[in-house]
Amino acid sequence: MPHTTSAKKAVRQTKKRRAQNRAQLSTLKSLIKDFRTAIADKDLAADVKEQKFRFLSRRIDQAGAKNLIHKNAANRTKGRLRIAFNKTLAPAAAQ
Repeated sequence: MPHTTSAKKAVRQTKKRRAQNRAQLSTLKSLIKDFRTAIADKDLAADVKEQKFRFLSRRIDQAGAKNLIHKNAANRTKGRLRIAFNKTLAPAAAQ
């Protein structure tokens, strides 16, 4: 238990920051999951999928900029999602 007033304040700040970070991470993971289900959906139009990817890409970049996730992890995630997205477009382009 903290004894000094500054230590007590630090505990309060840490709790608040942890709650915010957990909520933002949860939202980001939900967006990623939503995008993965969207690219798996064959009935969804390619332009809608592209729009979802651009929105998600922007949110991942923001999370990396705020150190919610590491910048390299953000770039790696975007790259993997782009590869998965391109794979869904390739069969449509071949036909």
